[in-house]
Amino acid sequence: MSTTPPPQALKDTRATTDERADDDGAFGWLRALGPRGRRAFAGAFGGYALDSYDYFTLPLSMVALAAYFGLDSGQTGLFTTVTLVVSAIGGALAGVLADRIGRVKALMITVITYAIFTVACGFAPNYEWLLVFRALQSLGFGGEWAVGAILVAEYASAKHRGRTLGAIQSSWAVGWALAAIMYTVVFSLVDDDLAWRVMFWTGALPALLVIWMRRRVHDAPEAVAVRERSPQKGSFAAIFKPGLLRTTIFAGLLSTGVQGGYYTLATWVPTYLKTERDLSVVGTGGYLTFLISGAFIGYLTGGYLTDRLGRRRNIWLFALLSAVCILAYANIPSGSNTLLLVLGFPLGFCMSAIFSGFGSYLSELYPTAVRGTGQGFTYNTGRAVGAVFPTMVGFLADSWGVGGALVFGAIGYGIAALALLGLPETRGKELA
Repeated sequence: MSTTPPPQALKDTRATTDERADDDGAFGWLRALGPRGRRAFAGAFGGYALDSYDYFTLPLSMVALAAYFGLDSGQTGLFTTVTLVVSAIGGALAGVLADRIGRVKALMITVITYAIFTVACGFAPNYEWLLVFRALQSLGFGGEWAVGAILVAEYASAKHRGRTLGAIQSSWAVGWALAAIMYTVVFSLVDDDLAWRVMFWTGALPALLVIWMRRRVHDAPEAVAVRERSPQKGSFAAIFKPGLLRTTIFAGLLSTGVQGGYYTLATWVPTYLKTERDLSVVGTGGYLTFLISGAFIGYLTGGYLTDRLGRRRNIWLFALLSAVCILAYANIPSGSNTLLLVLGFPLGFCMSAIFSGFGSYLSELYPTAVRGTGQGFTYNTGRAVGAVFPTMVGFLADSWGVGGALVFGAIGYGIAALALLGLPETRGKELA
């Protein structure tokens, strides 16, 4: 039998070679997505930025909320626990929906859900109702990243997937920055008793833009074809079968460690800066600028390194560096606020760079038919269990101080490093 490819095959090979050459360079990963992939990228980026904005309205308003409702540290910590536990349920369900009705439709549901209930939080008459509205908001919050990451991962090439998903992850820093800016403006102009409500009300505005963008976004055709042929659409049972059980356990443990460390910092650093470092609203915003700038660059750098070093090495590296940064940040001597400012950048950099490989890594660990279920379940199980960390800080803060209790987050990064021992390297894996 002749092994000479037909003329059409030769033409396709040359075209592929030309495309790969054109995909090199700083923005080669973006060109490689193609028009439909870039629209998917824009929708996922905007949605996750909004997700971040809505999440941070609570931590940034925590001091004002505690004063308004007369809450202690344990009660304020419970806000974060409820947010993360319920978001885990929402994220797992969104993963199933993504496998059954498609990635884009599932994303639309998540955006509408968290936008509506973020606004409702601003109308809460008491602590109990605010807790209920925050829980309902979290149902949508939980599914956004996992489903958006899968949508873009299925468009991205194996060569650029880490950088592409790292760029998506960087939108979290964009939303965080917008929330910090809005916090600075609102709390400077409005009395604290009303300012926290205004923060929640603003959470609905960007949703209109994201909904508009997603009218032109579609699932990757190849992934749609595979899902439609598979008999196992959105099945929790499938990710616990012998072939995937080990992956599900260790991926969930990895996610628990990383998110436990991250949410400890994201939840309590604003309170730490204001209560123990006696910074003003504007001063807190300035310090957060360094932290958020480090986070944005960390996401992009981590995305690049996860393609160069591999998924596991990238996570190992930044788990170690994040733990070191937490210990250093929490033990800065009183009065050394300049050092606090300087260390904010590497802290934000390291704790964000570790996340950059998650979108590509979790997507590559599962087959197409159950990719949404697998990624949604493991990522959000980690979020739920990791929610214990901020609560522990809340209860320990009264005796240890917020700064001392923050070191608890370093334990999470140790758990993440150990979890990698049970997972394979997936760099270069093609997705259908």
